[in-house]
Amino acid sequence: MTDTTAPEGTEADSDTLTRLEQEGEIAADYLEGLLDIADLDGDIDMDVEADRAAVSVISEGSARDLQKLVGRDGEVLEALQELTRLAVHRETGDRSRLMLDIAGFRAQKREELAELGEKAAQEAQSSGEAVKLRPMTPFERKVVHDAVKAAGLRSESEGEEPQRCVVVLP
Repeated sequence: MTDTTAPEGTEADSDTLTRLEQEGEIAADYLEGLLDIADLDGDIDMDVEADRAAVSVISEGSARDLQKLVGRDGEVLEALQELTRLAVHRETGDRSRLMLDIAGFRAQKREELAELGEKAAQEAQSSGEAVKLRPMTPFERKVVHDAVKAAGLRSESEGEEPQRCVVVLP
């Protein structure tokens, strides 16, 4: 009997990439409409990062106008991300894990949180005691968990939303 299937993973990887690119296209169309309604200028960049679609709205000029779409501590950005995920879900019927960034807010936040995770890991390692961090959003916790893991330590989340926080274990 002859095996005519593709090598393991290649067809599935291609299907996943196509699906994620489609999510990015749907999200970009949705965000273009939103920018038009709000009369804001911005370019939309699409990518696939860590098995999820990533869409960024970047400013053509001053990022000041786009800051309105970020809001205080990224609250408006979080809401827009959920609305964009819903728009993708409406079109595809599948739940989306799409990540939205506006004016580089998430990229900068990711750097700050990775640094926080590294410092907490160093503190836990030197003191031999668990280090409990402030409450964070799921995005923030994920970045910190990744930084702690990269530092060679373990971490876990504890508590209930919105007071859920990361605890770095020695």
